[in-house]
Amino acid sequence: MNEPRIRRRLAAILAADVVGYSALMAADEAGTHASLKGHLAELIEPLTARHDGRIVKLMGDGILVEFASVVDAVGCAVELQAGMAARNAGIDEAPAIVFRIGVNLGDVIIDGEDIQGDGVNVAARLEGLAEPGGIALSGAAAEQVRGKLDVEIEELGAKRLKGIDAPVVVHRVRTARSAPVPEATTAKLAERPALAVLPFDNLSGDGEQAFLADGMAEDIITGLSRFRTLSVIARNSSFAYKGRSLDVREVARELGARYVLEGSLRRGGSRIRVTGQLIDAVSGNHIWAERYDRDLDDIFALQDEVTGAIVSAIAPEIGHAEIERARRQPPESLDAWSLYQQGLANYYSNEVEDLQAAIEQFDRVSDLDPNFAPGFAMAADARVRLALHFPKDGASGLAAAEKKSRRAIELDARDPNNLWVGARVCSALGRHEEAVTLARDAVPLNDNLAMAHYTLGFVLTRAGLSDQAIGHLERALELSPRDLFSSGFALLTATALIQLGEYDRAIVHARRSCQHAKPRRASFMLLTAVLVLANRPEEAGQALEQLRTRYPEFTVEQAKTTLSWVFPRNPDTNERIVAALAEAGLPE
Repeated sequence: MNEPRIRRRLAAILAADVVGYSALMAADEAGTHASLKGHLAELIEPLTARHDGRIVKLMGDGILVEFASVVDAVGCAVELQAGMAARNAGIDEAPAIVFRIGVNLGDVIIDGEDIQGDGVNVAARLEGLAEPGGIALSGAAAEQVRGKLDVEIEELGAKRLKGIDAPVVVHRVRTARSAPVPEATTAKLAERPALAVLPFDNLSGDGEQAFLADGMAEDIITGLSRFRTLSVIARNSSFAYKGRSLDVREVARELGARYVLEGSLRRGGSRIRVTGQLIDAVSGNHIWAERYDRDLDDIFALQDEVTGAIVSAIAPEIGHAEIERARRQPPESLDAWSLYQQGLANYYSNEVEDLQAAIEQFDRVSDLDPNFAPGFAMAADARVRLALHFPKDGASGLAAAEKKSRRAIELDARDPNNLWVGARVCSALGRHEEAVTLARDAVPLNDNLAMAHYTLGFVLTRAGLSDQAIGHLERALELSPRDLFSSGFALLTATALIQLGEYDRAIVHARRSCQHAKPRRASFMLLTAVLVLANRPEEAGQALEQLRTRYPEFTVEQAKTTLSWVFPRNPDTNERIVAALAEAGLPE
């Protein structure tokens, strides 16, 4: 049997993409959608027709257009960018929409009204290399345009494009006819990663379970939407793919998502199995996967339990992935979001130099995007960490921390991250009642946020209310066992339990803190002390040996300084710990 012949043709392909689309949609979904439709109807469609082009498809934040002539394609691109700049110049309040454009001349596969193949892929990759408001050409396209249009073409050299075997010579179009892009549109805004939660597959063979699969996906969308550092694609958009065979990368491109969560549900008798997997849509890599097996006793309780577990796992995994992605970017290419992620990488360190670097990076984030509240919040908390852990280096920064924290709350008082940071600032300044109030307000805004529970436990412990802190500290450990701060979660839980005299429980958490990949000095210090207090001298001696091996210069006097910020309202607890360390044999 003969295979059907693949139809091809040579075409000029224009690929356009909206700069910062996810951030624009997160800020004003309806306004951005309406604005984009207006530009399409009033500018893009008439220009395309005038240059004998055909709009092949719209892809959420992107447009693919086919031309018979490269000259027509580039001429259309130049007029489109000039027209967009002119339209944006008249915008006062609404966010300006800015395009990047790539143009290629290449062979395409004809698939009905669609076109595919490397010719299209190269144009799409070139679009990603263009400046905001700019146009990038392949070498093949540039050769067809020289001397035929009133433009200057600058060669940028051969580039490796993702998914394309051979290097492509890239050119940039410069034209005096193009109106300048307004300054507001060229700012390196903090574009938060977009996540699409696809409808869960019902593998049970039982149509009655479909409602549970849909309900689970909907609840996950709702839960993840409470994490303000994520932009979650609306349910109506992601559920449009229900029942379809999906290419995750294509879905992500159409929805403007960097990450995609997909899952399935299968029932067997009185048991149910739910699986979930998180995919980086850019690389195609799986960055998280988990399976949940549960008894189907109370269907609503099961739905709450499983969706809560997935939600609390997904946000930290995306956080880790974003930090690693930012670490691989060259400094000259950093936008506000990437710089923010690099700041987080330093923020999670326990070294004074890294915390100082984090403060500088978060301050630069606020310079790049003065309306990005997380930049101000983390600039405040990095100063708090520096002041608490390195008082000589950071005590003078608390005034600036308070100012930045207030600005973060002014920008977004419904973001629990801003409130828990404010609570830590107030606690560091000795305003314990105000700290507890702010932390209590943060928790209900996102009950799946580990740092909100940890901070409430932190400020309660410092306020001398450890009996109220334990539940929140253990909840933080339950929500985010792989958290980069999990050593701190366990350490503070141990300290609160020591205050309550529950030494055996404290030992469990102190050991857990010591077993972290990057254990803290205070972890070994507290483990030594609580083993003495629990009358386990041999184990205390072993813990002291670990402490002295890792930190040979550590003394009882330094222990007093370390403890001063933990129990400012309970000096008797500090005295118990110090006395236990001296009994174990730590030098004065």
